[in-house]
Amino acid sequence: MLPYFLGCPSWSEAAWRGSVYPRDARPADCLSHYCRLFNAVEGNTTFYARPSAATVQRWLGQMPAGFRFCAKLPRDISHAGDLREQLAAADEFRRLLAPLGARVAPFWLQLPASFGPQRLAELSTFIEHWRGSDLAIEVRHPAFFARGEEERALNRLLRDRAVERICLDSRALFSCRSDATAVRHAQAKKPHLPLRPTAFSPAPQLRFIGGPDLQANEPFLEPWLDRVAAWIEQGLRPHVFLHTPDNHLAAAQARRFHELLGERLPGLPALAAVPADDQGGQLGLL
Repeated sequence: MLPYFLGCPSWSEAAWRGSVYPRDARPADCLSHYCRLFNAVEGNTTFYARPSAATVQRWLGQMPAGFRFCAKLPRDISHAGDLREQLAAADEFRRLLAPLGARVAPFWLQLPASFGPQRLAELSTFIEHWRGSDLAIEVRHPAFFARGEEERALNRLLRDRAVERICLDSRALFSCRSDATAVRHAQAKKPHLPLRPTAFSPAPQLRFIGGPDLQANEPFLEPWLDRVAAWIEQGLRPHVFLHTPDNHLAAAQARRFHELLGERLPGLPALAAVPADDQGGQLGLL
């Protein structure tokens, strides 16, 4: 078993056929293929739509017991107004995913940029109500990155309840000078905020958004390799998720991260190999 969790934003990427998955992989089989290569995934799919109970059962049959699915709470909970009015909907969502057990850990609450310090009372009530399941929260309001009392109040709230603050690092993406549609789209959509690496819980959370050139991303990855290695040596279990603009190279970026981390942690287990006849493109270079 790996001493940390590593993955990508999703398991269903058509561009991975022939490099990450067999060329003839069916969409329904992508999760099984993904779980052979990585031990975690961001739960972006649940942000946009709740799965059916049948889909959850299908996931259960494909996710190993040690896998981690960081399911995002649906946007109609996180983005639809006062969080105190969404407690019943949050409970219903948690019950929907309950068959997955410990595989859903932590749940992610991604808050909009409009969610500012004046709403911390809502967040406190939500966290208190949520007790019983691991939770990680991503904030995007500028005040929470200003190193003032408002940010300190947020950090106290999360730290005192062992709720992780998700760190998003988009520096590599915004350092990229490219007219490629995927890059321009990602730069328009992703937040560009200061780094706030925290370990308020046993499971620090990192989302790294790179550009399309994996080699150009490495200077931005270097500090994270040292920090993730230090967290592991402290007995923590970090979760690390690697993105690229259209995520065509996200799996290659994740595998490269693991390779570099192994240079800092001798004896780190290797990732499962991609089948020889599927090692195309960037993955074949690793």
